[in-house]
Parts: sequence; structure tokens; C-alpha cells
Amino acid sequence: MLTKYIQKALDRARYELLEDGRYYGEIKLCPGVWAQGNTLEGCRAELQEVLEEWLVLKIRDRNPVPAIGGTRPYRGTLQPAKVA
Repeated sequence: MLTKYIQKALDRARYELLEDGRYYGEIKLCPGVWAQGNTLEGCRAELQEVLEEWLVLKIRDRNPVPAIGGTRPYRGTLQPAKVA
């Protein structure tokens, strides 16, 4: 489920070539998820890492995440794990 969500989010990423020759990428549906890289592929890899970290924090804090392409990794109502 997370892999599918990440892929759909990355499919919606927008990239631009900056004046200094570096690349900038962002996923507008995921506020704060952006990255820069020396190459387009480097920017994409960094963007994926930022997205994964963003998701981990959202899940940890039980914050909702936007549905992307009909996919959502969870609905923001996770319950804490019970420790035996």
C-alpha cells in the first residue's frame, strides 16, 4: 500500500531546471515535500526519500494524508500498537 502511494505521488511530481543548472522537484499534494539535485534522477531520488520521511512522520503522528490517485496509505485513524 505504501509503495503504491509513493509511486502515485512521484508520478505527480513536478520538476524544473534552476538557473544554476540544478533541478528542483515538488509534490504539491504533499505540503513541504520538495527536493533539489544536481541531476533530474538525483532530484527524483531525493524527492522520494523526502516523501518517505514525510509519510513516516504523518503515520507516526496519526495525521491525515491526502488521497493521491484514489490511494491513501491510511485514513489518519491508526491506533497505537498494544504492547504485551
